[in-house]
Amino acid sequence: MRQDGPRTVGLATATGIVVANIIGTGVFTCLGFQLAEIQSGFALLLLWVIGGVLSLCGAVSYGELSAALPRSGGEYHFLSVIYHPAVGFMAGFVSATVGFAAPVALAGMAFGKYLEGTSGINGAFVASLVVVWIVTAFHLVGVRPGAAFQNLSTCAKIVVIAVLIGAGLLIPNKQPVQFTPAAGDSSVLFGPAFAVALVYVMYSYSGWNAAAYIAGEIKRPAVNVPRSLLLGTGLVMVVYTALNAVFLLAAPIEELRGQLEIGLIAGKHIFGEQGGRIVGGIICLGLLSAISSMTWIGPRVTMSMGEDHWLLRFLGRRNSHGIPANAILSQSVIVTLLLLTRSFELVVIYIQFSLLLCSLLTVAGVVVLRRRRPDLPRPSRVWAYPLPVVVFCGTTLWMMAYLLYSHPAESLFGLSTMVLGLVVYRAADRRPLVA
Repeated sequence: MRQDGPRTVGLATATGIVVANIIGTGVFTCLGFQLAEIQSGFALLLLWVIGGVLSLCGAVSYGELSAALPRSGGEYHFLSVIYHPAVGFMAGFVSATVGFAAPVALAGMAFGKYLEGTSGINGAFVASLVVVWIVTAFHLVGVRPGAAFQNLSTCAKIVVIAVLIGAGLLIPNKQPVQFTPAAGDSSVLFGPAFAVALVYVMYSYSGWNAAAYIAGEIKRPAVNVPRSLLLGTGLVMVVYTALNAVFLLAAPIEELRGQLEIGLIAGKHIFGEQGGRIVGGIICLGLLSAISSMTWIGPRVTMSMGEDHWLLRFLGRRNSHGIPANAILSQSVIVTLLLLTRSFELVVIYIQFSLLLCSLLTVAGVVVLRRRRPDLPRPSRVWAYPLPVVVFCGTTLWMMAYLLYSHPAESLFGLSTMVLGLVVYRAADRRPLVA
């Protein structure tokens, strides 16, 4: 089995990757879908707090696995070792086909929509295609240019979010939204609408496990991978809660409900028409950061699969700069196909069931690995074990049950992607390639 390339990524860049991979499309789009069923300010903010806690539980679990099994590949690597190569291949197949490609497509759709709203020029679909392929070309150059762009675009995104939060909290004419518990909130919290809305929140937090996918390129992975996961996820949890509070305070619920360009709408209420357009333009740069981080990380999963299976060998090849060019190009082709659907909500629902199941298996794998290989060195361990594992797995099962109940066709279609991964595995040579 081939080894990972040189370790060139430090803690700051790894944390930036986590932050950039999380703060992407979801926080600037999903509130409109949540408002379709929930209007309680307390319940809406609680969604983002719960999502952050769940992501932290997942982060400490992935941190232990990354420290004990340090190699790029994410769930593909973890599940192959913990359960069986077929399970790992299935998770890798999901990551390669929809796990990263779909969020890139969603970010591209949002980019096109925000660009259309800020410029006033129609052509969101064309803009989404162009930006995806420009970022693809950029990442074919090399890791170091990619790291420089990643850090710059992440900083710009954090700055605009900080400005939105600060200015939004200072506006004089705030909307009459109540963020403390009110009568009737308990029925909302335990209803199906809350569970489905939490699925959107967890989509918005997708990326809390980002550094685990490139563990083989991170310096001192046993220390820096867990730290980057916790630092990045904790920072985003605070930012998400504050930012959604500002959105609700700045714009009327009627204007936000069902809309994709939440940040643009709120920005116009805070800064005026022209100021809002500037905010929308900077959000476009933030979406570029999300597209970039997932274009960087996703192909590392398919590269690992290509190193292990002859049928996918072309995906494991690196170019003269050490970049998995074939894997990057393959992901971008899938992104293009998803963009052709032109349906944001359909793609979100489609990917979440399979991604939640993969995360569930991985976090539960902490327990399985401790029982099967108790003597394996674990430089980083889950705090308050097994509470974070139980909380994550229990809540994930609850979300999946409601998602299957409310959106059976999309959920089963996502499950069929996992089944297809098992079929492809049977067709591939399961013998590891020799370096």
